[in-house]
Amino acid sequence: MSEATELWSYLAAAPLSWLTLTLLAYLAAVAVSRMLGNAALANPVLLSVCGIVLVLGITDTGYETYFEGAQFIHFLLGPATVALALPLVDNMDTIRRLVAPIILALFAGSLVAVISAILLGQAFGLSDMVILSLSPKSTTAPVALGISEAVGGIPGLTAVLVILTGIIGAVVVTPMMNLLRIRDWRARGFAVGVAAHGIGTARAFQVNQTAGAYAGVGMALNALLTSLIVPVLVYWLV
Repeated sequence: MSEATELWSYLAAAPLSWLTLTLLAYLAAVAVSRMLGNAALANPVLLSVCGIVLVLGITDTGYETYFEGAQFIHFLLGPATVALALPLVDNMDTIRRLVAPIILALFAGSLVAVISAILLGQAFGLSDMVILSLSPKSTTAPVALGISEAVGGIPGLTAVLVILTGIIGAVVVTPMMNLLRIRDWRARGFAVGVAAHGIGTARAFQVNQTAGAYAGVGMALNALLTSLIVPVLVYWLV
């Protein structure tokens, strides 16, 4: 036991250990999700987050220690966000023909996401700082963190809320769209991309390639629009 404790103390202090844990947790979560037929509740992000939180709790490891090792993945969020332009380019011809409904859906989705977050936060008596942190929850993490910091929110809290939003969206999107009898994969994908950013987009790609492509388009456009409207809306409403 003494040797095992010393070994763990050494590994816990090594940043590479937490990066390795994160990658292994996600790969294991993907394998479990595939075994369960990519069920909505078996979302790889949800499963891997639960697994990592369990390990951190058992080992009594603080988030700062974990993040020091896993921050390389956080750094890769930037290039991944830039890569969102690829689905936009690949579907440019179709998008040109659908520019009016896309713009209408984008504004409707973005405005509802931000305004509902602010008004519900106020209705439940949340502090202004928490509401400011909540307002960009439906856009992708790198953009949401920048918006939160700019408007006076708490970027760390925003990161948690963004992940929760993405996981909830990924879990409920398929059953909800089926219940509403929405069959157009373009509409389904675009909606989840606007509402649930990268995690929702990953789920859309699992279900249908066209839905995934339009989810990427919705996520990219929503990131741009949200960064423009959040500062204005929080100035008026908060």
